[in-house]
Amino acid sequence: MELKHHIQTVDDTVHDSPWRNAYWFARMLLNTDQYGALGKKEKFISALVGKLESILDCGALSNDDKLAVCRDTLLKEIRNSTKAGTKSAYAAEDLAVALDNEIKSLDDVIVFITTVRYIVLPANAALRRIPSDDAIFCRETAQNILDSLGKTQVGKAISAWDTLGVRGCLDAERTEILHEFTKLRHNLDALSIKRSEIEDNAILTAFVQEFERRAGQKRKSRAGNSLEDVATFLFNYYGFDSHPKPDHFQTDIEVDKWFKCTDGWSIGISCKRTLRERWKQVSSADSNALSRYKIKQIWHLITYDRDLSDDKITMLGQQRQIFYLSDNSERYKYASQHVGMKDYVRPLSQLIDDIAKEQGKTVK
Repeated sequence: MELKHHIQTVDDTVHDSPWRNAYWFARMLLNTDQYGALGKKEKFISALVGKLESILDCGALSNDDKLAVCRDTLLKEIRNSTKAGTKSAYAAEDLAVALDNEIKSLDDVIVFITTVRYIVLPANAALRRIPSDDAIFCRETAQNILDSLGKTQVGKAISAWDTLGVRGCLDAERTEILHEFTKLRHNLDALSIKRSEIEDNAILTAFVQEFERRAGQKRKSRAGNSLEDVATFLFNYYGFDSHPKPDHFQTDIEVDKWFKCTDGWSIGISCKRTLRERWKQVSSADSNALSRYKIKQIWHLITYDRDLSDDKITMLGQQRQIFYLSDNSERYKYASQHVGMKDYVRPLSQLIDDIAKEQGKTVK
């Protein structure tokens, strides 16, 4: 019976308690597409809740008066926050209507204020402190690996770069959410507003859920940039010359680094964890297109090659695209000994010498 009662209490909180909106108010304030992400305009939103707090503290007003003035202030400020007739104005109007439908009591006003003060603004600050570029966790370690082990171990430097970048940023996320979660619990303990334990949990989980959603978006952005940075690092470390992409060359291939060869032709380097579903897009750059722009080859540095099928290697290989894979990778060992694929795969230990050879340089 105790468990059944607990479950019912949770359901009641989700559907009936004013604190259910701790999550929904946060989502409304940070929804870019529908409501214009007004919660990211921190000076405005902070000043707005300050006005609402002043109204609630006004002893000359009855509770009904306070509610009426708070609602009017909230909606008026939101509607006046943008220029009339703009896309932002339409989004602000949608937000005003949505909040007007939800704020029916002083408890709802209090939940809105608490959401801004203890969820939206702290989450904004915490997310700013999480790196957008994971290279800061990687450069020193990658340099130490190459300094100590040399150019043939470039695969280890790339692998460490990838792993350390992900781990370093996730550690930063964990630090921020743990810090803010702890602070939020202390802030809730200090609030004099009466709440149940489950209502407190509704607030805490609202913060965690919204923080994780936004951190996940930042994570996806970092994932696309990590290995692009390692190409720049390697070129700088070995003193290679990079070059802008060939004029007017358009393709779906995401090339992170271009360099000129001694014969005047170019090679592009694409650094990705995996091709995944992108491989058919990558295949759009056929040999004729490459020749038209004097592109000798495209080199792919792949750190996770389990999905690198025979079809991918052979189709792209026939279009002058080369795969650099870890020397110890089972996929590399198999493909490098296969009569149909051996010309399209190379070990990462060979990468630096191959670039140096194409540029007519010598690297120790």
